[in-house]
Amino acid sequence: MVEILKLKTGSRYEDLASYSRLVSVDDWIFVSNTAGRNPLTQEIPEDVTEQTEQVLANIERALLAVDASLGDVVASRIFIQNPSDTSAVMAKIGERFRGIDPAMTLTCPPLSSKDYKVEVEVTAYRGASKSNIEVKNI
Repeated sequence: MVEILKLKTGSRYEDLASYSRLVSVDDWIFVSNTAGRNPLTQEIPEDVTEQTEQVLANIERALLAVDASLGDVVASRIFIQNPSDTSAVMAKIGERFRGIDPAMTLTCPPLSSKDYKVEVEVTAYRGASKSNIEVKNI
């Protein structure tokens, strides 16, 4: 039988839109598009690099709650409000995902609030970080 776990963080938006921060289906893990709001203070950093760090901390916290880590991420989708912030965001993303190297999509659409400078959604596979990984250049 398939095991499904739906993780809630208490965000008012999860309740409003009826969604889960994270859903795991056996070892597949899907983390919803995540903004840089600090869950303890509810504040959003003004600086795009700090906001990106908070986004990744929020994602990492959700993954840890289901016995996974950023190292298990196999795909990421990055949404940046202002194209001029792309270099700063990608530098921070590269710092945290170096050696993990997930498949990635990056786009610069309008986000749901001007406060959000970056949002990230990931797909992970529990245990991927412990797997035999081959890197092939084509």
